[in-house]
Amino acid sequence: MTTTEITNPKATSSQKSPKEQDGTGVLELDPWLEPYSEGLKKRYAAYKVWKNKIDQAGGYDKFSKGYEILGFTISKDGITYREWAPNAKEAFLFGDFNNWNNSSHPMKKNDFGVFEIFLPNKADGSPAIEHNSKVKITMITPQNERIDRLPAWIQRVTQDLDVSPVYDARFWNPPQKYQWKNKAPPKPTSLKVYEAHVGIATPEGRVGLFTEFTANVLPRIKKLGYNTIQLMAIMEHAYYASFGYQITSFFAASSRYGTPEELMELIDTAHGLGITVLLDVVHSHACKNVLDGLNMFDGSDHQYFHEGGRGRHELWDSRLFNYNNYETMRFLLSNLRFYMDQYRFDGFRFDGVTSMMYLHHGIGYGFSGNYHEYFGDTVDLEAVVYLMLANEMLHTLYPDCITIAEDVSGMPTLCRPVSEGGVGFDYRLAMAVPDMWIKLLKEKSDDEWDLGNIVHTLTNRRYKEPSIVYCESHDQALVGDKTIAFWLMDKEMYTHMSVLTELTPIIERGLALHKMIRLVTHGLGGEGYLNFIGNEFGHPEWLDFPRDGNNSSFHYARRQWNVVDDHLLRYRFLNEFDAAMNEAESQVGWLAAPQAYVSLKHETDKVLAFDRGGAVFIFNFHPTKSFADYRIGVPDSGEYKIILNTDESRFGGHDRVSNTSQFFTTTEPWCNRDYFIQVYIPCRTALVLVKKQ
Repeated sequence: MTTTEITNPKATSSQKSPKEQDGTGVLELDPWLEPYSEGLKKRYAAYKVWKNKIDQAGGYDKFSKGYEILGFTISKDGITYREWAPNAKEAFLFGDFNNWNNSSHPMKKNDFGVFEIFLPNKADGSPAIEHNSKVKITMITPQNERIDRLPAWIQRVTQDLDVSPVYDARFWNPPQKYQWKNKAPPKPTSLKVYEAHVGIATPEGRVGLFTEFTANVLPRIKKLGYNTIQLMAIMEHAYYASFGYQITSFFAASSRYGTPEELMELIDTAHGLGITVLLDVVHSHACKNVLDGLNMFDGSDHQYFHEGGRGRHELWDSRLFNYNNYETMRFLLSNLRFYMDQYRFDGFRFDGVTSMMYLHHGIGYGFSGNYHEYFGDTVDLEAVVYLMLANEMLHTLYPDCITIAEDVSGMPTLCRPVSEGGVGFDYRLAMAVPDMWIKLLKEKSDDEWDLGNIVHTLTNRRYKEPSIVYCESHDQALVGDKTIAFWLMDKEMYTHMSVLTELTPIIERGLALHKMIRLVTHGLGGEGYLNFIGNEFGHPEWLDFPRDGNNSSFHYARRQWNVVDDHLLRYRFLNEFDAAMNEAESQVGWLAAPQAYVSLKHETDKVLAFDRGGAVFIFNFHPTKSFADYRIGVPDSGEYKIILNTDESRFGGHDRVSNTSQFFTTTEPWCNRDYFIQVYIPCRTALVLVKKQ
């Protein structure tokens, strides 16, 4: 199959080919999609129907600013509160401001099901509702039942577990608005993502704070060389142990960690350090809570969600959005816009995209990769169209916005522009890679490692659909699984990580392979790289949030920074290597380069070699054999030098290869390369070489 370059996605209508206009422009890149062109056309036509609706409402810019109309809005004359609740007959606003009188402030309902009330300023000119005071909406259903709810668009909710697990809504109107200091950095060309959770980012047995993350963790991330942070569990969620995936209030940043202004300061400070900040956004489902969530908001089963079984996720025990509903679409697109505008996030990692795109939600379904799985009756066309609209809206209004899809299905066209008929994401997560590493470490001895399978898994990605690769993320750190460091070193991490103790064979192997696994994944596996907080230094133990099953303990819901800061412990070697690996990438830019050319996979020697972006990567995975004068094919003639060496003593290695070594090419074809060099490559060691300038 010959794959051609794509046309410019920003081309004007007059420049577009007919295929691009009907959603089949993606065929230019992948002719194997031709039998499914009708499915692509159907998808694009459904997108166009929605796009026309949005255009009639004023376009993306106006349609996605629902938060400037609905919820609480403030003018110089007073406060307006609007709420869409079509099933309710009557509605009243009440709270601290009126001594919780649930009938004194009735709201007026319009023909579209939106209730409204205006509260003029007090005589002294101050707002009728005080900053940080509690508010609620109470409604009367057609069955004459009175129901109390938290406003759906509320931007601040708090929880007092000593009183009740149910949240309180707060009218947030601080007298001093946050003053932004820094512009967002340019969009990274090589995405190096640090996946973080503010709550666990403290060594103490409690929930961490935004201010602590800003002061203590941002400098670590900067020093490690990551240019992007992906913040988890920011949108308010009722249950801490849900890892942030049971959202109750979509427009409220979690109050567990601090105030909205403190989150703004975190993002502002990150920008000042040159770090891009992404939000882990959950639009795949919502918490089923009624009293403080969206579920049964106006007394009906189907306001924001599908009714009946289609509106419920049987494994997650949560509600599923009706993406074909006009106000649901406004709510979700406005939610994205809100975090871009108000908090100045730089993009999103969309959670649960597989669950969204298929009517079976991926439950009990094994994707084979056959194209019929992506364009048949099992696809949730409404959800796919929502994702197309969300991506197009974000990239239209914010050209440098970054969107990442968490998809395990392998959906073709997921990361192609909407103008071609794609879904519009910038990146997808390479979710098969961590599964491969865990399977290898669990089931295979070192001499059984299949280099061909490793290479295939790391390089098996769609052409021009960028992937973010990772060895492990939060999923692998959770209780019930083990981190790579724990699989490698297990209980000896408790007894032999001190430099004052002997370097046992288990620790020696663990340190060596931990570095090599990260490097081969970084170099070969994608167009971006992701690391979960703490895994850069082989964080001991697992992650387990306080819950009934562990007596509400925070012991495993924290990050033990003390072990990496202690110079007598070997964790610092892994941490130093992570920083050096990211620095080497910054010098070469291999993540932004085309896929690597793999020149050697020697299953007996366990030697792997490839070149990418001008750098030559050499890995010797053999547990015992070292090789002198080993021939490695290289793309260009000249002198090569080492820019990264996993065997350096500062990385816990043995300094068996001198970093000042010189490697001169021989003009003779080798491993399908025009030249070769000869290297000494010790066992369980990897080298990265570049041409000497």
